Amino acid sequence: MALALGAVEPAGAAPAGDRHAVEASLALAEKAIALRSVAGQGNQTPQVAQLFRDALVAGGFSASDITITPYRDTAYLIARWPGSDPSLKPLVISGHMDVVEAKAEDWTHDPFTAKIEKGFLLGRGATDMKLDDAIAIEALVGLKRAGYRPRRDIVIEFSGDEETTMATGAIIAEKLAGAELVLNVDGANGVIDEKTGKPDYFAWEGGEKTYADYRLVVTNPGGHSSEPRPLNAIAEMAEDILRIQHYRFRPEINELSRGYFLGAAQWEAAPIAAAMRAFAAEPTNEAAIETLSADPSFVGRIGTTCVVTEINGGHALNALPQRVTANVNCRIFPGHPRAEILDELKQAAADPAMTITDVTEGSVETPASPMRADVVGAIEHAVHGVYPRVAVFPSLGSGASDSMWFRSHGVPSYAVSPLFIRNSDSFMHGLNERTPVASVAPALEIMAAMVTELSH
Repeated sequence: MALALGAVEPAGAAPAGDRHAVEASLALAEKAIALRSVAGQGNQTPQVAQLFRDALVAGGFSASDITITPYRDTAYLIARWPGSDPSLKPLVISGHMDVVEAKAEDWTHDPFTAKIEKGFLLGRGATDMKLDDAIAIEALVGLKRAGYRPRRDIVIEFSGDEETTMATGAIIAEKLAGAELVLNVDGANGVIDEKTGKPDYFAWEGGEKTYADYRLVVTNPGGHSSEPRPLNAIAEMAEDILRIQHYRFRPEINELSRGYFLGAAQWEAAPIAAAMRAFAAEPTNEAAIETLSADPSFVGRIGTTCVVTEINGGHALNALPQRVTANVNCRIFPGHPRAEILDELKQAAADPAMTITDVTEGSVETPASPMRADVVGAIEHAVHGVYPRVAVFPSLGSGASDSMWFRSHGVPSYAVSPLFIRNSDSFMHGLNERTPVASVAPALEIMAAMVTELSH
């Protein structure tokens, strides 16, 4: 491991820092990756929880301040570091222990056998998000060993089914509904330049789009396939979903997405950069909308998006279809209830015979968190303490995370993974997931700095 730590160091990287903390973070992440914490039979998320509990106890946390609660085939963990002023609301550090499925035959190596190779930690969870979990734990352990005493309680918690039903995240948020704020280490991170290897910018998330699923249904009496009729349920559904596909929701912007467009534009190609700046200045700019809508990386950043993800229909090869269903998955811009989008989809389909139902599970509508000066300042100070010239700005997440459960209770939550990574090296949920080892030392420093500034 020692050789691997020095194998790759991005230009302009921060000092190595506490090598013991780096090695401890990697060792803990490797052990966690080796546990197959995938939903279903053989789910080892409870073993990950025990691993993290043992690391916290070894690092100075009282065993009585840590609870692991079984839930169906998984579990969740909540640990508390008592502060000196019980009148203050706690600071919550949030993460999750489960990962998405990975099949060894598809990877270049066993996804559940972690290894360090060519300067990268490899394995399922190396990016999403067992290394982040380990860094959060070791950052707190390092602060304890250094004698730091927080004024407010620090709570570190890990949910056990964020990648599936997200039920434990909802439970945890309800238990911690009285928190001051949440730093969610699952999500936004720093970006390393593809050519120079130097850190470009750090984008944190203060909000996220609402996840929603809608079921479309078309029915028909059917009949014998030798006697075609003017109305065919499959053809009717096809026309409906094509109208939905071509429908464009109103482009929108808020202070989080505007901050991202203005902050990140300088690292994009000229046409995209110009469109980002133009859209930030005027979100009705048609030329900017067309440019950004044509790029999969940006279409989700300028408003609500909906896409057909499943279609099922017919019951026999020689019969006219009697029932056809389709699923439309939407990512809704903050500020719009799911019922409003359902009505808009119904209007877009323009088919009175089609029914549409909200079948969303594991999601809740929430507004974006406020741009609190103390939080923004703490993030900027932490990043600039390691990388003084790196740009820091907000962003709006397109995916769903446990942050939504906290926001539903009025607790502000901010996604702040302290790791820096090249976009081309980001394979979370995909094949051959990996994260650069050289990012661990600065991540520990950034994490510790954010925690101390927001917990004193």
